[in-house]
Amino acid sequence: MKELWSRTADMFKMMTIYDFIDILAVGVLIFLAYRFISGRRAGKLAVGIAVIIFLSIASNVFHLNTMSFLFSNLFQVGIIAIIIVFQPELRSALEKMGGVKEYINHVSLNKSEKHLADCIDIVCDAVCDMALDKTGALIVFERSTKLGDIIKSGTLINADLSVNLIKNIFYKNSPLHDGAMVIRDNRIISAKCMLPLSTKSSMDSEEFATRHRAAIGMSENSDAVVVVVSEQTGIISITYGGNIDRDYDYRKLHDALLHFLTQTPAQNPNGERKGGFLPKKKQKNVKGDQSGQE
Repeated sequence: MKELWSRTADMFKMMTIYDFIDILAVGVLIFLAYRFISGRRAGKLAVGIAVIIFLSIASNVFHLNTMSFLFSNLFQVGIIAIIIVFQPELRSALEKMGGVKEYINHVSLNKSEKHLADCIDIVCDAVCDMALDKTGALIVFERSTKLGDIIKSGTLINADLSVNLIKNIFYKNSPLHDGAMVIRDNRIISAKCMLPLSTKSSMDSEEFATRHRAAIGMSENSDAVVVVVSEQTGIISITYGGNIDRDYDYRKLHDALLHFLTQTPAQNPNGERKGGFLPKKKQKNVKGDQSGQE
């Protein structure tokens, strides 16, 4: 035991500041990887991989030659297997990493604040009207991550935003109501789009219908902001970054969209909206009963 402590002390004496930074960086990467896969179905697979790694180390420590031989051959093809198994998660992570530069320049590349405010006003008016009528809706705001594959899965529209057009798209008897509508550069670019469903195990609950799981799945795989209207309760929700926030009225929805789409606070300390763009209509109270299934 004394020899072990002596070797450990000698090892720490030989370490430099760069070694500590290296260990800290590896620890942060492991923590971020854990947070990324936790709550997803891939989390269980990660636990299984961790068990295999532990058994491999144990076989080497206790000189179990046969087991060590099996694990060494397993790891030779293990990297390929991991890439195949974790393909959705790896793609999501790489897409988000690749969007960092565009994310920083997003505000400067976007249209003027006035056009964005008009877009938000129109969407809020339409969403609140549909919430009162309990008309289900799924609206995706494209940001720095381009959604070309999602747009191609639907019907190309490429039209200016209007309250009546949005309501007609999601009207129950409309051929375009079943799916998502994508907004790019303050225009309706496509409708009836298919979105990826969330991989979080918590989304398997009956509390979340397919529309909400699709909204969360879209925000997991991109930096898009998604607005959802429940067909059962009329509750308005927003998903962003894999999370869902529910029970919005007109004012809260307007402030949240202005914040997310500009990445600046929607209100100043005095409670007034920045930029002076106020809703064209009076605030609508569309809070629904959260006891029902969405």
